[in-house]
Amino acid sequence: MSDFAFVSPFLIVANLRESVSFYIDKLKFKILYIGPEEEPYFAMIGRGPISLMLKSSGEPLPNHTRYNWARWDAFISVSDPDALYEEYRAAGVVFSQTLQDDTDGLRGFELSDTDGYILFFGRPKS
Repeated sequence: MSDFAFVSPFLIVANLRESVSFYIDKLKFKILYIGPEEEPYFAMIGRGPISLMLKSSGEPLPNHTRYNWARWDAFISVSDPDALYEEYRAAGVVFSQTLQDDTDGLRGFELSDTDGYILFFGRPKS
């Protein structure tokens, strides 16, 4: 049986440069790939073992715009959501849900990227 290494959600974005800039400047991701060189429309960005793929090809369609019960587009597991929340707060990130223990048994926070995708950063409550 093969071991899994990681999963990389694929998000359609309205403007690749704006999206990449948000993840790099605000969330401290790094560019793993961007191309094609002459007119980029695709990027892979990451931080630690997680990554996202972004493609400028149409209108974004975050889950919550289709179903009000589907509030997240990605769950990003982090060992210390409190420390990450403080890092992002200090960087001026705007949160759609502040750091808290929620009714799903998770501790974490939510934020919206430039295209309206909702990312949850957290872990199961201890």
